[in-house]
Amino acid sequence: MLPRALIFDLDGVIADTIPLHYQSWLLLAQDLGIPFSPEDNELMLGLPRRECLAIFLRGQAVDEKTAQDLMNRKNRYFLELLDNLTPADAAPGVAALIAEARAEGLKIGLGSSSQNARRVLEKLNLLSQFDVVGDGLTVARTKPAPDIYLWAAARLDIPPREAVVFEDSAAGVQAGLEGGFRVVGIGQPRIVGRAHLVVPSLAGITLSALRRHLF
Repeated sequence: MLPRALIFDLDGVIADTIPLHYQSWLLLAQDLGIPFSPEDNELMLGLPRRECLAIFLRGQAVDEKTAQDLMNRKNRYFLELLDNLTPADAAPGVAALIAEARAEGLKIGLGSSSQNARRVLEKLNLLSQFDVVGDGLTVARTKPAPDIYLWAAARLDIPPREAVVFEDSAAGVQAGLEGGFRVVGIGQPRIVGRAHLVVPSLAGITLSALRRHLF
């Protein structure tokens, strides 16, 4: 029975790390004496570090060394905040859905723009549950290009049409749709409304519900 694989985004899907990213960008903004708002952070959802930095700097040009220094400093702040993450911080319903899927023999993958994906999964005690982990260093073209999800599906040996992608960003939803996956959008319809199924969270979401709504 379909689906044969579940492929998850990380930030905002597996764990609510978005506030940690916001706090780390805010600390960097305070260092530099520039404004940074929750709305700015929302624009970064699903994007790689370099694109996030461009949003953070509001298009101000910087040389590559400065850019790398700023991204590294932001990442240090994020990793310090990440130290407090525990398995209890997994997003509602995620662990139960993964456990049900593995019990039924489905394959589990991750397709994230985060370069800290493995560390986050380790902190949540979920890394062993994933058959493949694609992160911000895996593919050249990042979301909204479908490459990270196509890469994960290929490593899982599952056709995209037989897999479900879980996303909380507009860029991620677009990536899943362009890749030919069934897509579950998590969060606000104004952001993920193009997904095949939109839910406020994965709490209570089961494989039977996915089959009923997506296949």
